[in-house]
Amino acid sequence: MAAISLNTHVAIKGYLEGFLQGLIDEYKGRKILKLNSAVEYLSRYSSNGELKPFQAALIPPELIRINQFERGLSTRLGNSLEECARLIALEHHQDVRRGYDVKAEVSNAAFAEAELQKQNYESAAKKEQAKPTFEQMITAVLNARRTDDLKTKVVRADLYIMEKDGTELLFEIKAPKPNKGQCLEVLQRLLRFHLLRGVNRPQLQAYYAMPYNPYGVTKADYKWTQAKSYLPFEEAVIIGNEFWNIVGGATAYEELLEIYLEVGRDKSKYMLDALAFGF
Repeated sequence: MAAISLNTHVAIKGYLEGFLQGLIDEYKGRKILKLNSAVEYLSRYSSNGELKPFQAALIPPELIRINQFERGLSTRLGNSLEECARLIALEHHQDVRRGYDVKAEVSNAAFAEAELQKQNYESAAKKEQAKPTFEQMITAVLNARRTDDLKTKVVRADLYIMEKDGTELLFEIKAPKPNKGQCLEVLQRLLRFHLLRGVNRPQLQAYYAMPYNPYGVTKADYKWTQAKSYLPFEEAVIIGNEFWNIVGGATAYEELLEIYLEVGRDKSKYMLDALAFGF
């Protein structure tokens, strides 16, 4: 049985076509000034620091525009993947939401404990010492709760799923090559998800979700040092097919990529015409 029904396929394709069209419209109108002489180019000013004299000397403006478009697409790709995950998950789960606010009244001491746990984890990683497990950190945060310093706190998750048995899943959907700061920030947020819900695993499952693996098929192939050092990688990180399998089933990843491929094929000539030749 397919993970993505015909109706959802149509919805995802329509969404991606609109997503891509909006990006093309944004970049196709960008004027890339051709470098005609060294004197003229070196007299230019850019408030955004975008002058690249040697690149501009070698590469036609049309290729520079396409390169800018590709970078813009890469930056915003996560938004498209979040929406596709939502659309797929709607078919398979009891409740699904994007930009989901986890809100509760909790003690300031426990909220601060998540920060302390993050700092301790960072310190252990730097010193190459034994690091606590993710569940140990959650337990420490939950044990820090008090009743005399309560305050309403809100932490937003990229994606929320409630499975049919009532199990709640919270995802931070991020790029697969985060820097150290991004890793630690997400770790803190995952701990706070558990605090605001007041439960440890398995009642709540909070994850750093990487929508694809830039190194290969399996989690064992993944080699990005920052993520492996500054995240409880085996417990709290799901990557590629692990994520999409939770969202929609065993074939969801492959089926979704086929839809992206379909849209890319349909739009390829138009993209080249619009970005390179201004048609």
